[in-house]
Amino acid sequence: MSLIKRLLILIAVVVVILGVLNLFTYEVIKVDWLSFMEIQPSFRPMEKPLPVPENSIPVEGAAYIPGMGAPVNPVQADGVSIERGRLLYDVNCALCHGADGKGAGSVAPFLQNQPADLTTESVQTGSDGAVFMVISNGSPGRMPALNENLTVRDRWDVVNYVRTFGP
Repeated sequence: MSLIKRLLILIAVVVVILGVLNLFTYEVIKVDWLSFMEIQPSFRPMEKPLPVPENSIPVEGAAYIPGMGAPVNPVQADGVSIERGRLLYDVNCALCHGADGKGAGSVAPFLQNQPADLTTESVQTGSDGAVFMVISNGSPGRMPALNENLTVRDRWDVVNYVRTFGP
């Protein structure tokens, strides 16, 4: 065999090997490799979060003490707090409660239980701490707890913004 034929055969073999490797590299042929992360128990977001360890205090300090009633709002409802609350409300709450807080957000028609109307007298005359507790712990079957999504300060800012929906 001539040198050119040998070179062409070598090039053809290399091209075939690289072509097969590219099939695996670009996931044309997907190989499911065993990973220890796959066989560990895991939790989806907002699905049965692990309980807080006993006698622990959150990094930001305790937001409220269970069994002691609703907390008192420590954040003054100034322009900065209300603007922060508006931004956080738009991201976390407006999809369900709507931009005006009347419970007619873009997702509301698809929910089994309709979101609360935040402009009603019962919400507006309730204490800030009661609204804070609902934001923090949610409402079973109606609203998820947002204590993992929003810091304590963020939740108080949202409470201050919700107060602007009143008359």
